[in-house]
Amino acid sequence: MRELVIGLVVLTVVCTAVLAALPWLLRRRGVDMLRTKFGITLVFDSEDLDHTPVRLLNVNGTFQSACYVPEDLRFELACVYHREMAAVIERLVAARGASRERPLRVMVMGGGGYSLPKYLAAFVPAVRTDVVEVDPAITQLARERFFLDECLERTGAEKDGRLRLVTGDAWAFLHAAEDPYDVIVNDAFSGNRPLGPLETDEGARVIREHLAAGGVYLANVRCACTGRRSRPLREVEEAFGREFAHVWYVPEWPDEPEKPGNNALVATDATLAMPEGAVTVR
Repeated sequence: MRELVIGLVVLTVVCTAVLAALPWLLRRRGVDMLRTKFGITLVFDSEDLDHTPVRLLNVNGTFQSACYVPEDLRFELACVYHREMAAVIERLVAARGASRERPLRVMVMGGGGYSLPKYLAAFVPAVRTDVVEVDPAITQLARERFFLDECLERTGAEKDGRLRLVTGDAWAFLHAAEDPYDVIVNDAFSGNRPLGPLETDEGARVIREHLAAGGVYLANVRCACTGRRSRPLREVEEAFGREFAHVWYVPEWPDEPEKPGNNALVATDATLAMPEGAVTVR
């Protein structure tokens, strides 16, 4: 019995030492590790398929953001689903004749690396964006490591009111919003679980109540498109299909529908051109 107790003590000491040294070991390999609201968070650099340097944000084992590292690409969009969302917003800007004086009002739920807000600030001046991020540590990471401060300085978007950063719960913020938005973007994650109450009938009703006439809801639905792991997408399709005239999504992996991916969902009463590869729900 004594030997067992000694063995457990030694094992505990060794494990504690390894855990204490882990951040140092990761930093030596170019990986920064810290704790945020939803778990262990890693920031590290890699390359995309074209060998362009990218910076990645991984929270609790799930990749939640990516941005390009080269200076001339830092505000461009590295993720396909963000590009699809941006294209919808830009088409709506053109259709509405929006301008700096009469901007399109956009709410982004979940900041992460602030990829889409940075793009809108840099390239779509006719948009005014509110970004609601619950974890101030994530926003600080975006400022320091994902070029958010650089974007704000170069574009002046925060000073002139085109980009507003809010720390808080996006669901509560939306409930309390007095004025409607033209676009509501749901890019919020809790660990590896997206959407939260916004995949329910209640969520769809709240979104409709806070969208202007002809407004658009955009969501990152992270799951498979078919098979047993596609349930979140099916739930969102059903809930928003009951509230909106048009619902479609663009799969991240159209040739591998059972592979989980970041699928861009669109729900609206407006008539919008669908991109190539979009799957019509209704």
